Amino acid sequence: MRNLISILFTGLVVGVLARFFYPGAVDLGLLKTILLGVGGALVAGLFASWRSGGAFGDGINRAGCLASVIGAMLLIFLGRNL
Repeated sequence: MRNLISILFTGLVVGVLARFFYPGAVDLGLLKTILLGVGGALVAGLFASWRSGGAFGDGINRAGCLASVIGAMLLIFLGRNL
């Protein structure tokens, strides 16, 4: 149960940061913001594990958090343009 709450809270923080840094208005509700953050973290984690050849989810670090926000911003971009 704690893992689920941690995932939801992290998704919320990453989603809010992605919406803040993305240029222009991003109209999403709370649930979609959480899903955006979780999706951004998955995109960044999968890309990092693919590039390094390591295991997925090796821990939390600042670079991973920044990559999660960038991954969420990429999802916003793709959602708007596709």
